[in-house]
Amino acid sequence: MSLSKTGASRLLLGLIILLIVLGAAAAVYTLRSNPVEDAIAANRVINILFVIEEDKKPVSTYVLMYYPGTKRAAIFDIPGNLGLLITKINRVDRIDKVYDSSRIGSYENEIEKLMGIDINFAIVITKENIVSIVDLVEGVEIFIPTPVSYRDGGKVIRFPSGITVLDGDKAGVYATYSLPDEDSEMEVFRRHRFFLGLLNRQIQLNDKLENPAVAKMYYSFFRTSMNQRTLTRLFREFVHIDTNRVNILSVSGSLKEVSGQMLFFPRLDGIVKEVVSQTYGALTSEKEEYYIDNNLTVEVLNGTAVTGLAGRTADMLRSFNYDIISIGNADRNNYENTVIYHFSGDDAMVKDFADVIKCENVIDETNDGQEGQPNKQPSDIKSADFKADIRLIIGRDFNGRNVIKN
Repeated sequence: MSLSKTGASRLLLGLIILLIVLGAAAAVYTLRSNPVEDAIAANRVINILFVIEEDKKPVSTYVLMYYPGTKRAAIFDIPGNLGLLITKINRVDRIDKVYDSSRIGSYENEIEKLMGIDINFAIVITKENIVSIVDLVEGVEIFIPTPVSYRDGGKVIRFPSGITVLDGDKAGVYATYSLPDEDSEMEVFRRHRFFLGLLNRQIQLNDKLENPAVAKMYYSFFRTSMNQRTLTRLFREFVHIDTNRVNILSVSGSLKEVSGQMLFFPRLDGIVKEVVSQTYGALTSEKEEYYIDNNLTVEVLNGTAVTGLAGRTADMLRSFNYDIISIGNADRNNYENTVIYHFSGDDAMVKDFADVIKCENVIDETNDGQEGQPNKQPSDIKSADFKADIRLIIGRDFNGRNVIKN
């Protein structure tokens, strides 16, 4: 049995009308919906990948983690020479090996696996566009600890020490230059300060940047899959961020030579995911005191005969954003149990610290009377020159990462 020509024509017409209706409905939904609004409504952390690019290669890579519920943010720095097993090429190499300027999906996927999160949005900014962006926002204010002279082509650019406002040309150089003799930590610090300065300036001038004429020009400097409406909404949300309280996180580790190149490897497997997990907890906690704000200082002492254990432990704790102000040996090297002495009086933050190394042996030195602490032993740990909030004495039950229960 076959359809008549009239019936076939009607069926075809019906299918065309259906497709038009579905297309129109999809278009209306797209116009009405906004991925940023959806993320806010779902009450989840928004993760944005920022890549600063020069000559189609990433110079700096950051993941901005922002939680709308508390208006808190943290930034995770991804070093380009980070060594890991890259599934796409099936070998250990630097993470930016998979970077493709025209399609950064593979690079984004590797970062997602490294951090154990989903990247919601990605934004690429070239060195040339940094110049345009900074000029449009009328300069970026940053603090430069020591003066620097750098030759950019045939031109010498000088950066004086102190608080300085960089114009577009200087900002483009400052954000991307590299000196052979520059301390690696200072280079990372410099780029962190620039990124925060640029974010802060965007926040300060957001009203101006939302002017339709300015916005069209401004957003053309960012390469992203987001449309202008979504990008505008995202940047409007950034206005709530207090850039003075944004934690910039990086993982400590060491350089190792692999196949003729120096790669950076974290000291412990899985440490990146642990740092991110703890950061999520701090961002989403309703308790203000739970938010780690770079104000918990730590002294690390080695109470074992294992050489270098205090230094390695300090590096691990720095990955969790703790301020290590002293490293050394304890009064003896035969401590059986790891112990935490704390002087801060902030029980929530001390518990958070103890959870990082799974240590239950915590002694509150703020309680002179020892009331409520039946297991506390008298100590002479206090001294007039003691300045850290926490003194960690490592015992034989510590395996370099956690306290191991017997």
